[in-house]
Amino acid sequence: MGGAVHRTVLPNGLRILTESVPAVRSVSFGIWVGVGSRDESPALSGVSHFLEHLLFKGTRRRSAMDLSAQIEAVGGETNAFTTKEYTCYYARVLDADLPLAVDVMGDLMTGSVLADPDVETERAVILEEIAMHDDEPGDEVHDLFAEALYGGHPLGRLVSGTEDTISALRRTQIHGFYRRRYTPPHFVVTAAGHLDHDTVVRLVQETPLADGPPAVPAPPRRPGRVPVRTGQVLVRDKDTEQAHVVIGAPGISRPDERRFAVGVVNNCLGGGMSSRLFQEIRERRGLAYSVYSYTSQYADTGLFAVYAGCAPGKVDEVLDLTRAELARVAADGLPHDEVARGRGMGKGGLVLGLEDTGSRMTRLGKGELLYGELLPVDELLARIDAVTPEQVRAVAAELLAQPMSLAVVGPFADHDFTI
Repeated sequence: MGGAVHRTVLPNGLRILTESVPAVRSVSFGIWVGVGSRDESPALSGVSHFLEHLLFKGTRRRSAMDLSAQIEAVGGETNAFTTKEYTCYYARVLDADLPLAVDVMGDLMTGSVLADPDVETERAVILEEIAMHDDEPGDEVHDLFAEALYGGHPLGRLVSGTEDTISALRRTQIHGFYRRRYTPPHFVVTAAGHLDHDTVVRLVQETPLADGPPAVPAPPRRPGRVPVRTGQVLVRDKDTEQAHVVIGAPGISRPDERRFAVGVVNNCLGGGMSSRLFQEIRERRGLAYSVYSYTSQYADTGLFAVYAGCAPGKVDEVLDLTRAELARVAADGLPHDEVARGRGMGKGGLVLGLEDTGSRMTRLGKGELLYGELLPVDELLARIDAVTPEQVRAVAAELLAQPMSLAVVGPFADHDFTI
């Protein structure tokens, strides 16, 4: 499964992981930071995402135009994303242009100016992004469900922050967060594609990423205490054509070894067109166009949930069918043939998901940053293959028999939802 993975730790605590994929002509290069929205105080809510925008606005060496034009001039692309537990900045280029990508991304990460005019420009952009998100109820309902489950805990807040918190953030607060949090021990550099590990290490050492006092890498995020709520109902009344609902309960944390069994349960319940929920709600009854289940896992908690988008008049029927299916699997588990199909979906999805350099680069970053180890693909496949119907029954009984929480976005000012 791909080439060898190599890992080097620089004296300043920066980690560099690469995977050689000789058959391609591209390289995906990423810089991962172990900082996300759950690391923000209420007053700083949205600062990680704000910073993600600002780092592309110019450094001491390059203007915002330079940062994008130099990569695009060779047909490459750059981008970034912020999550609740980490942030990633990445570039994808031809193999011959890797030195340029490392230089540009290293400059962007360490030399950003965060100029006052740029703060104001990006503040306006982010406020538009928040407004755009509010116009997407199918996305909004997932954030509402996180709020139902986690309440005022940072995991229950929006990654983007709110209109109020973004409007109030000052340049000094953003700069302070940047200087405190964006340090080499919290960085993981990953690259996958047509590359040589020693060359990547040398290129990184030629950038300010290699600067700083001697340090050891930051360990994976330590679990904290997350108060998780059950039996919550949050309804956001909106004049939408469809009702958007998410029903679910607390799940398992990222290090939990049962995650492979949970993956099989998820695949069988709502992971594809052959899944129970899709067959029952869409194929047999035509009640929804989109219906699926999903899991999210964090350092210390997680969730298991089902999403459906349906006509407002059908929402009660969809919820009743969903509850009934969850209760059935909680009580009975899944038969051998379904478990086998769920395992096959997991294995196929894993392997097919590694067909491009970007996904391989991502696997390196998440393995190092979130787990502190990178399990070989063959071992992951073996772990999925080892899931038994008994393990599925046990984890389904624990997760799916809990009191559920519900989030709804739609025209329901007078509707009484019970859970």
